[in-house]
Amino acid sequence: MSFKIAFIGAGSVGFTRTLFSDLMAVPEFHDIEVAFTDINQHNLDMVTALCQRDLEENGIGIKIHSTLSRREAFQDARYIINCVRIGMLEAFETDIEIPLKYGIDQCVGDTLCAGGIMYGQRGVAAILDFCKDIREVSAPGAIMLNYSNPNAMLTWAANKYGKVQTIGLCHGVQGGHIQIAKALGLPTDEVDIICAGINHQTWYISVKHNGEDLLPKIQPAFQADEELSRTEKVRIDVLKNFGYYSTESNGHLSEYVAWYRKRPEELEKWIDLGIWINGETGGYLRVCREGRNWFEEDFPNWMTEPAKIYASENRSIEHGSFIIEGLETGRIYRGHFNVMNEGCITNLPDESIVEVPGYVDANGINIPKVGDLPLGCAAVCSQSIWVQRLAVEAAVTGDIKLLRQAMLMDPLTGAVCAPAEIYQMVDEMLIACEDWLPQYQKEIVAAKIRISSNSLIPAKEYKGIRVNEKSIEEMRKNKEEAKENAAETDKAKKRPSVK
Repeated sequence: MSFKIAFIGAGSVGFTRTLFSDLMAVPEFHDIEVAFTDINQHNLDMVTALCQRDLEENGIGIKIHSTLSRREAFQDARYIINCVRIGMLEAFETDIEIPLKYGIDQCVGDTLCAGGIMYGQRGVAAILDFCKDIREVSAPGAIMLNYSNPNAMLTWAANKYGKVQTIGLCHGVQGGHIQIAKALGLPTDEVDIICAGINHQTWYISVKHNGEDLLPKIQPAFQADEELSRTEKVRIDVLKNFGYYSTESNGHLSEYVAWYRKRPEELEKWIDLGIWINGETGGYLRVCREGRNWFEEDFPNWMTEPAKIYASENRSIEHGSFIIEGLETGRIYRGHFNVMNEGCITNLPDESIVEVPGYVDANGINIPKVGDLPLGCAAVCSQSIWVQRLAVEAAVTGDIKLLRQAMLMDPLTGAVCAPAEIYQMVDEMLIACEDWLPQYQKEIVAAKIRISSNSLIPAKEYKGIRVNEKSIEEMRKNKEEAKENAAETDKAKKRPSVK
């Protein structure tokens, strides 16, 4: 087969190498054209060298075209895989640390809450530029597969304003599916699921084994499991209150709702520090920094170790390669994708991004109608959708009033902060990310004047519940763990057992 795939943000070793290896596990794809692009030459060179070495050792003749020019990479591409982090870890740090000064404690901060909203402002500005290039130089009808967060906001902006068919992809549904099957003592491939909702707030509305409804068995199974009952307290409590299990992890879910992280003494009841995803303050930022530092340190060793073996049994659970395989070969694939709602979930707004079942084959990407979500689940999603909508419109227009409203309406941000605190925090976050917010340049000038005044609200002394970042010397003591962290798309895939 002859077509072109472009990776943007290709300097991300975890996503790029994993997704590229998945594609190369499809025999029909061994003659495709591949382009990698990034704004960081150093990272791009390292990842390109690693993937090119893998290709050569698997006997595949593809030569990766590596370039800093986005338009050059996108030229004639049929598929664009987006895994950028706009502002890199330096901006990500401001998404966590500035809200923490105002008492907003986030575990991840990349989807909702104050950090996710501001991350969306940077990401939407960039993704609209990507879409312009795709429309102008890519193959007609090119599809973007978006792995970048905040997934729903970016996918929304790309479809509505970028005018590029964009599918948002995430591994949360697959991870929860594996977890539920394990808790019930069943093989994952024997447990049939239907998930529906919005990204990171998707609900397992049907769980069956040989036609038997397993939904009533999930809560007892999780409460009886020594590890899950300790590490998934938030998810179990949401399950108790709403009747359905949520795809997202304990720490991630806790920052999307108003109830678990609004007071330090309350947060302590719900999180566990055995692994960052259980709720550690700024946990994802920490492990991302550790992964980046280890890849820099250990890259020469990666180049001398055995290459990845391109085989079907080695493919990851990421949807991307299976979607492209379905479209190009006609093989049927069923997954859960983030798409414009357009009546799929009937009690959520048509103009929103929902995460729902989808089928892929040579006829395209087909989304069946789900119908109504259970009312409580729909209510949780609806609140987040309005935050997303305000944030997307703010990012497209550079309207600080809409940005402030998104922050005010966010469940956790609104539970912790008064309006005056939110206004001041927004000013600080805009100033900190000035380099990545071209649409807010006039507002940032005004924000700097406000921040320079003598009437600022004092910052809180709260520092969160944190784990110290590992040094290179500490990571050398467990090199395999450090490498797994750097290489994985899901940095919470491997979780320690109860001690």
